[in-house]
Parts: sequence; C-alpha cells; structure tokens
Amino acid sequence: MLHVDLDQFIAAVEVLRRPELAGRPIIVGGRGVPTERAVVSTASYEARAFGVGSGMPLRIAARKVPDAVILPVDHEAYLEASEAVMATLREQPDATVQVLGWDEAFVGIESENPEAYARQMQAAVLERTQLHCSVGIGDTLVRAKVATGFGKPAGVFRLTAGNWLDVMGNRPTRELWGVGIKISARLAKLGIKTVAELAAADPQALVPEFGPRMGPWYASLGRGDGSSVVDDTPWVARGHSRETTFQRDLTEPAEVDHAVRELTAHVLEDVAAEGRPVVGLTLKVRYAPFFTTTHARKIPETFDRNEVLARALDLATAIEAGRPIRLLGLRAEMTMPDDARKGHTPTRGGW
Repeated sequence: MLHVDLDQFIAAVEVLRRPELAGRPIIVGGRGVPTERAVVSTASYEARAFGVGSGMPLRIAARKVPDAVILPVDHEAYLEASEAVMATLREQPDATVQVLGWDEAFVGIESENPEAYARQMQAAVLERTQLHCSVGIGDTLVRAKVATGFGKPAGVFRLTAGNWLDVMGNRPTRELWGVGIKISARLAKLGIKTVAELAAADPQALVPEFGPRMGPWYASLGRGDGSSVVDDTPWVARGHSRETTFQRDLTEPAEVDHAVRELTAHVLEDVAAEGRPVVGLTLKVRYAPFFTTTHARKIPETFDRNEVLARALDLATAIEAGRPIRLLGLRAEMTMPDDARKGHTPTRGGW
C-alpha cells in the first residue's frame, strides 16, 4: 500500500496561481492580515526554515519572517486542486483510494515493483495538477504513512517489517503516527523514549496508563503493525463544527449570546446537508489570553433547529460571566448511517 502526501499543498496551490511567488517564504492563514487573530494554516518550505509551522499565531509567524508573503485561506481553490489529485489517483491501474484529507490518501495496489508504480503515479499527478507529492510504501497503513516523511519532498521511501526497526528504532516515539508530544511524554514517564523501546514493551504494561484499548494500540504502533487494508468506502462525517476567533474579546452577555446563535446557525447549515439528526453538542470556549475549555452534552436525537439552538444556549450558561472570550466554537454530533439498523430512527421531520 502507498501513502500519498502532497508537498506543502496549500502553499503550492498559491504558487500555481501566483508563479512570481515561487521560492519566496509563503504563509497562509486567516484573512491574510498578520495583525488580526488567526493561525497559520500552512507555510512553504522557505518559511518553515524560519520555524513557522501550522497552528502558530499569524502575528508570531510574521515576526519570524518579516519578508514573508502572507495570504488568506481560500478553501474553494484547495478543494478544487485536491479533487483533481484524488481523481488522478483513482485513474491509476487497479488502484483502491482511501482519501484522508485535502492533501493525502492511501492507495492500495498489487505490483511487483511498487517504487516504479509510485513514480508513475507521481508523474501522473504532476502532469495533471502541476503539484508534487511524496509517496510512502509499506506493508501496513502505519508503515506507509511514516515512510512518506522520509520521502519528502517529491520522493519515494519504503518501510516494511524487515527494515522498520533499522530505520525507526532509535527515533523518539513522538515521530510515530498517532503518538505526538503529549503521548510521548507519558510514555517517557514509563521509561519508554524510543520506537524500539515501545516495540519491545509489554502491551499489558501500558494498560494502567492508557487503558485496555489504547495501551496495546500504542505498543502495536511501536512495531509498525496495524491494518493492511485500504478502504475506499466514502468517508462520512460524524459531526460538523465551526469556530470564530474574535478580533476583540467578548465581555458582554449579549455579545456571547449573539455569537452562539450565529455559530449554531452556521453549524446547522452544514448538518442540514447531511440529513441526519443531531445527538450531541460541544461548546468550545477560549478565554483570554489563551485558556481553553469545552462543555459537552448528549441530547435526544433531533432535526429541530430551535431545539438545537436552545441546547447550545443552555451550554453557554456554563461560560464564566465577565471573563474575556477570544474564541467560541460549536460542534454538532450526528447519528451515523449504520445507526438506523441499530434501532435508531429520527424523532422529527426533516430540516
């Protein structure tokens, strides 16, 4: 199986639209105004060389690279480019494609020479879209995903059971797909700092720290084990969310009420297109300067807009009065398509 990851995707799309930006440090985020509250969506390799990364406040990124070109996010342009790439992948011989996001996908193939197949696929994507991609080859999804990092940019790399520990064994656990900094720190408290140490760990010894499901799962990640099946079943969203970072902190109850109502309306627009009832809500609150908390609640499944709004406003009563708010977000969880076969049926009419 192959993991295809488009190189600096969003920045690359912007360069295609503005060829004069090639080779310059590019930062994409928010409305492209560094003085506003927004975060970096992506940065070109030239900007990353200065320490700019996704999720960094835009104003800090602008300070790191004073001569950077800062651009607003254009979702439609990125979606259009992504769809062209995914269509190209599906056109490859005997390919099964599992889309993971705008800029990455797993591709299941049968080939005696997967490296040659990968290079042909890269050439096809480049010819059609003018975008470069890196390809990881693996005998599990985990190994293919991790392998891609060694192929960047625009290269091909293979990781299998045979060379997994040779390549990954001495690397910190945070470099594993699905681990990250926080889990890596928790593993380190158990004396597990490298991938090899995690691979050798007794899965049951991780249960007290991570639980009966996640403990063994982390141990399997250390070995690079996991599924070897690429699933092309169309992805179905479990929920939809929207959030707003305010350019001026909200302090008045009326401002908060208005913001929650507006967020709910936007979320309901997204949910309406799904045709599935809402069964849960989560309100995200980020107080100034940067403390974030969430309030979640399951609700009886409903299609009723007014009921969802009432539940959202009820969640908002947990917001601390008078404390400045810099961000609000709302997520609506929906029933999944299979739930109907489990005895769940809508309780109200359609949207």
